[in-house]
Amino acid sequence: MNLASILKFIPATQWISGYTSKLFAKDSIAGITLAAYAIPVSLAYATLAGLPPQYGVYGYLIGGAFYAMLGTGKQLAVGPTSAISLLIGTTLATLAEGEPQRWVDIASLTAIVFAVMSILAYFLRLSSLINFISETVLLGFQAGAALAIGLTQLPKLLGVPGGGSNFFERLIILTHQIPDMNFAVFVFGGFAIVMIVTGEKYFPGKPVKITVVALSIILVTTTNVGSLGLSTVGVIPSGLPELHLPSINYNDVRSVVPMAFACFLLAFIESVSAAKAFAQKNGYEIDVRQELLALGVANLATALGNGYPVSGGLSQSVINEKAGAKTPVSLLIASGTIALCLLFLTGLLKNLPNVILASVVLVAIRSLVNITEFKRIFRVNRFDFIIATLAMLSVLFFGILQGVIIAALASLILIIRIVSSPHVAFLGRVPGTNRYTDIRRHPENEALPGVLLFRVESPLLYFNVANVYQAVWSKVNSSGPELKVVIFDLSTSAYVDSSGARLIKRLFHNLGERGITLKVAEAHSMVRDILRFEDVEELLGHVSRKDSVHDVVINSTVPSTGSGTGG
Repeated sequence: MNLASILKFIPATQWISGYTSKLFAKDSIAGITLAAYAIPVSLAYATLAGLPPQYGVYGYLIGGAFYAMLGTGKQLAVGPTSAISLLIGTTLATLAEGEPQRWVDIASLTAIVFAVMSILAYFLRLSSLINFISETVLLGFQAGAALAIGLTQLPKLLGVPGGGSNFFERLIILTHQIPDMNFAVFVFGGFAIVMIVTGEKYFPGKPVKITVVALSIILVTTTNVGSLGLSTVGVIPSGLPELHLPSINYNDVRSVVPMAFACFLLAFIESVSAAKAFAQKNGYEIDVRQELLALGVANLATALGNGYPVSGGLSQSVINEKAGAKTPVSLLIASGTIALCLLFLTGLLKNLPNVILASVVLVAIRSLVNITEFKRIFRVNRFDFIIATLAMLSVLFFGILQGVIIAALASLILIIRIVSSPHVAFLGRVPGTNRYTDIRRHPENEALPGVLLFRVESPLLYFNVANVYQAVWSKVNSSGPELKVVIFDLSTSAYVDSSGARLIKRLFHNLGERGITLKVAEAHSMVRDILRFEDVEELLGHVSRKDSVHDVVINSTVPSTGSGTGG
């Protein structure tokens, strides 16, 4: 492999030649700001994952640096996310069997399996799989994840032990524990939430969270508020993570595959969605396939540093972009800043109250519940609203992992539903023209005596041909004995499989038994090929790429005034 072929894997080669000191200054500010955001958030997310707090920080330290070298999103920030963290925490509770080191190893193993999936998807060119998860499903999933995550943090905010293995069990237990809440902890956490929300509103892009964290540490360290029942994170080991592979055995790999796939699916969708949004805003394009490679390598490197799966996220990317990030160099600056903090400042974090971490999570997840969008799709498309609600309830009833799988299946069902019951439009001539459009939508169109024109607004595939046939045959039956010609406009069916070709053959024979001629028009090249392969063209006569619908109408109706059948 020569140098040129290696460099194509490194998108930075496309912009590094034009990099200036002015851009570096902006990226440096953004990187330091991102680090100030990432440290408290990643500490909080690690607790969601059931891991010691420092393992969340490792995700930003390592994952962000490797994404910077291979990713195409210039403002995308990579690290642990709330949904993936909760997915790891709830699933590992049964796999790790209560052993802390085994918990860490399996979390890192999940990142390795994630990385293998992502890199394989890159080489197999499977980047289009993002299209199988609709925005509607993602909307519901995010809302369900936010509610599930929020409920895991409310006991910390209220100063009660909480408990339960699923959303509703946790809700019932928490309800019973509310009378025993620690008012001092609640006030402390509530005040932190107000400060974070207010600070982010009036000082967007500023390190509000790290400021609140610092103030809380100072308060606990210099006063006796800790005696009021505020538990703290305790001592966080200083230094950089040691690079090594987690312990791996076949049974563990097999056990984590569903969880790793769910993490991969979530990470790819969220990363690409966020990267596309910032690319559009800043006037450049991302390479969706390259994102697979970048995420895969970032997760592999993170796993070697004891981290768990990382992803690009919208909230951290907003911080990065608003702080002035122009290139992925900001992620390298953030990683360098985090490394310095791990080396020299971890001792300051031992008095960080856990309720502050809960407050950080609760504020971070509020954007996942998009009530405005739920209202919009309720007005526009009730079926989409039902799908979004199903995705949300799946997370709440069955958990994050099962919710991801059900959401993916719901997306596929939605696609199959649309394609399996395509709209069959019956056409009429637009008055004064040679154009033909849906006569139901445009009743003023002219129906042609003795001629039935239709088109299927979808590919013709094995799972929709029965519905198409039923719709067409029902129209034929209602047209009466004057019907002499049926014309199938194939312009909106760019692909026809063998079953679709046999549908046309079936229509030809069944219509012929009634003395009705079938013609096709405007078939695409691939459709013409399959019609020839399935011997349909022998029945219809030559299917020309030159003949428009109007040409076929004229050729089919002229013989009615003369002899023969024409065409």
